[in-house]
Amino acid sequence: MLFTSDRGISPAAAAQAAEEAGFATFYVPEHTHIPVRRDAPHPRTGDSSLPDDRYLRTLDPWVALASAVPVTSTIRLATAVALPVESDPITLAKTVATLDHLSGGRVTLGVGFGWNTDELADHGVPGKRRRTALREYLEAMRALWTEEEASYAGEFVEFGPSWAWPKPVQAKVPVVVGAGGTERTFRWIARHGDGWLTTPAEGDIAAKVAQLREIWREEGREGEPEVIALGPRPDPEGLARLEEAGVTEVVFGLPDRSPSEVEAWLDRLAGKLGQLAGT
Repeated sequence: MLFTSDRGISPAAAAQAAEEAGFATFYVPEHTHIPVRRDAPHPRTGDSSLPDDRYLRTLDPWVALASAVPVTSTIRLATAVALPVESDPITLAKTVATLDHLSGGRVTLGVGFGWNTDELADHGVPGKRRRTALREYLEAMRALWTEEEASYAGEFVEFGPSWAWPKPVQAKVPVVVGAGGTERTFRWIARHGDGWLTTPAEGDIAAKVAQLREIWREEGREGEPEVIALGPRPDPEGLARLEEAGVTEVVFGLPDRSPSEVEAWLDRLAGKLGQLAGT
């Protein structure tokens, strides 16, 4: 994952280097803007302060991922996380479908409810209705992606019968939800998503994955949910525990440094992971 900004390596160069080093997915985040005056506390700091000034400098995720399409061929292009309710749903559906079309079916849509309710409010989304809004956005976009004549009627999204191409290459664009591991979140994922992306401060992953899987079955879902964990140190014991718990992918954060520094960092990480795989 590259916390994209207007500093350091470009998303295209980072994605290309990650693919060449053997990694499976390239993630970028989203914030349209950060209101200077905010009531919403950051999940990590607990107040209005931010842990990283890149929140103020985040690149548009879809432009960032699109820039990686011509220089990659296998790595998946994903968001961790996007905030769909901060865009027009019809336009966003077109953007995601176009990216999936141009990339040959490599998009994973990581979404969040949005911790920054002040940011959401500037887009006309009440903080207490953000889960409902996200559900409607996903339902509406899936209709546009899959139906010849799509329509939708909800509280936050409404449009009549419409044509919209291209359709995504994938029969189903995977949707993973980045949010705290609670019963409420897991119930929402089981009803509306395909998997869970952990938060940085998540604890007791094994117990939470077990709870998610139980709720998954209760909601009548087949198979198992995807579980993507924000990575610990690349040590064999930690990764083995995550795999045993049911984690399907681990994400490591990239530094926003020069291309040569990031490439060297990726090579070192790939070497460590390769050594672990051989143990």
